[in-house]
Amino acid sequence: MSFFSDFKTFLFQKDIVMLATAVVIGAAFNKIVTSVVNDVIMPLIGVFTGGIDFSQKFISLDGRAYESLDAAKEAEAAVLTYGNLIQAIIYFIIIGFFIFLVLRSYEKTKKKENVEEAPAPKGPTQEEILLEIRDELRKKNI
Repeated sequence: MSFFSDFKTFLFQKDIVMLATAVVIGAAFNKIVTSVVNDVIMPLIGVFTGGIDFSQKFISLDGRAYESLDAAKEAEAAVLTYGNLIQAIIYFIIIGFFIFLVLRSYEKTKKKENVEEAPAPKGPTQEEILLEIRDELRKKNI
């Protein structure tokens, strides 16, 4: 086979198509979670913490005090933005929670499918039927 036909075969394998679909859905899911964190959760946390904006929390490593993170960046100071770490941890927890909810609902649908697909009661096997026929024939010949 040629290189391009091999590549085409590789691209259109079921696993690769499913993986590509998962990546696209994951990217869309990421946008939803980012919006939930930035537009809903962080403002609520800001209300509960007295209006603290975690994204502006930092420690200047040069020992000087700056009014804001933008001022420190303008001065090209090295800073540790621990507020971004706090936001990333909150973001991680929220993503984990959403994935938990999705997987939990998926598992519930799987359990319902398994209940609906209960196997039909088994009848006698072919061998058992043949043995019954043989026994009946023996009775009639006696």
